[in-house]
Amino acid sequence: MKAVIYEQYGPPEVLQVTELSKPAPKDNEILVKVKATSVTAGDTRMRSFTVPLSFWLPARIALGIRKPKNPIIGMECAGVVETVGQQVTRFKVGDAVFASTLESGFGGYAEYICLPEDGVVALMPSNISFPEAAAVPVGARTALYFLREANIQRGQKVLIYGASGSVGSYAVQLAAYFGAEVTAVCSTANLDWVASLGAAQTIDYTRDDFSRSGEKYDVIFDTVGKADYAACINSLKPLGSYLNAVSSPGVALRMRWTAVTSGKKMVGGGPPRSSEDMTVLAELIEAGEVRVVIDRCYPLEKIVAAHRYVDLGHKKGNVPIVLDST
Repeated sequence: MKAVIYEQYGPPEVLQVTELSKPAPKDNEILVKVKATSVTAGDTRMRSFTVPLSFWLPARIALGIRKPKNPIIGMECAGVVETVGQQVTRFKVGDAVFASTLESGFGGYAEYICLPEDGVVALMPSNISFPEAAAVPVGARTALYFLREANIQRGQKVLIYGASGSVGSYAVQLAAYFGAEVTAVCSTANLDWVASLGAAQTIDYTRDDFSRSGEKYDVIFDTVGKADYAACINSLKPLGSYLNAVSSPGVALRMRWTAVTSGKKMVGGGPPRSSEDMTVLAELIEAGEVRVVIDRCYPLEKIVAAHRYVDLGHKKGNVPIVLDST
């Protein structure tokens, strides 16, 4: 099978398309013929190993000290079940599925992948393509997890920072679906289309500082880990919730202190290893309540170019990689 591997950390050029043996599923696994995967910000960080100094040692231990432990990255994928293990009951041959591989050792950048039946895998929505489905498991599930942790309520004022990225574009839609009044913070070029996703107000961060308006929010969701922490906390209502999808160790410590010394709720971390939210998202997509935003697609052979593009930090929504267009 074709697969993209990296044998050292570095720029996009460390990625290589090569031939590997096709894997065989264990009794509790399914073998998926991957139709599409994606380039997430997490994939580019793993490849380049651009992490804060305080994360360096634990990250190296997790990913590989001298070189990557798992040479195949790829945090999400969509495809068709080709074989099922003897103990598998949830899926059958021919099922179209989508999955997060973040919890099972990565591996989305390959024509075939084995996934545990009880992993973060579910039947994909029937009304979208494989490239679209491959762009759901990480960003959409992350957005849903954080908004649920905030116990989002109809009529609340919610600010989403980084609203044009994968997590952000889903967060805008989901917050609006839950009945919140959404304020989206993004760059000039993305203001109109973020509004089309459900944002009632938009703020251009290149021109305006949301924290200077005097507005107070029930929920502030920093989807990219780039908003000023003090500004966010000062803009929260007394019992508001602060959500951070990419918190540095320093910010994590400040969040703990804020949680102890105030009535504000602090949420970090990430979604649990469960397929339940995948099923919920599939239902919302099929009902037309959530749509997948695609910036551009690349074939597997152009994976280096795709990573170069995502490295620029300006992608709008998601960047799928197509392995099989049939």
